[in-house]
Amino acid sequence: MSITSAMFSGVSGLLANAEGINVVGNNLANVNTVGFKYNRMLFADMMYVDVGNGSQLGRGTQIQKIDTVMGQGAFESTEVVTDLAIQGEGFFALGTPAAVAGTAVDPENAYYTRAGTFRLGAEATAGDPLPLQTPTGYKVLDEDGLPIMIPQTFTGAATFTLQKITSVENNGTIVCLYADATGAPRTGYYTGNGTVDDDPTDAQLKKVGYGTVNNPPALSKEGGNLFKSTPTSGTPTIGRANGNNSKIFSNSLEQSNVDMAAQFVKMILTQRAYSANSKTITTADEMTQEVLNLKR
Repeated sequence: MSITSAMFSGVSGLLANAEGINVVGNNLANVNTVGFKYNRMLFADMMYVDVGNGSQLGRGTQIQKIDTVMGQGAFESTEVVTDLAIQGEGFFALGTPAAVAGTAVDPENAYYTRAGTFRLGAEATAGDPLPLQTPTGYKVLDEDGLPIMIPQTFTGAATFTLQKITSVENNGTIVCLYADATGAPRTGYYTGNGTVDDDPTDAQLKKVGYGTVNNPPALSKEGGNLFKSTPTSGTPTIGRANGNNSKIFSNSLEQSNVDMAAQFVKMILTQRAYSANSKTITTADEMTQEVLNLKR
């Protein structure tokens, strides 16, 4: 009975470590994925059987949890103003590609990301605002949960036409450059719901949304650099970065937090563990053969 149990203990080790190498492989595959957070596998021993005299025999190992490690990744400087990175534990909040101007997205229905590769998208019809969005069309939300829509024109002493976004400040303020028909420049500050103002108060400004989650490792990975809230992660909130311990950096992208050296060490250990468990099975098989050889 004990020899057979040893085989099944070895099998449990093979199965668990096979999944372990899958986790390591996924981490290494995403070493260049912007905003990626690596996973680690946590093992747990399985049930025990009492064998008398206060002694117990184990029955192998199992996967306890595949954990997400949310540590900060390094920043890469870029030449694109709308490449954004977050310093702090927050996330950029996103609406789906179907999100429309003027309609707030509920924080529980929003997506969250650390990958700030944002671009101005195409307007729905001529004259509509350019949405700020991800390469796959998910719309960036402001502090009120509204999709950020940059207007193509605004009217002051003259009609000014959008030239480009010039900067995104540490607190999430979006600054745009406009020009009139003569080329005279005018600075516009995003004030929400598809509007800008050349001299707004701070209360009028609508800044890039900064999502916070009570338990970030419990977020669900949805693929495409997106996270979604779960009952375990808690209800997210969307506000603004304070510019101190939570900041948004323009011309920057947060890189994957995968440490290649650490992952290669983990790969070696997982490979050796897999090999050791296979030896447990073959050794138990040899012991069974010895029992069978007792009767010739």
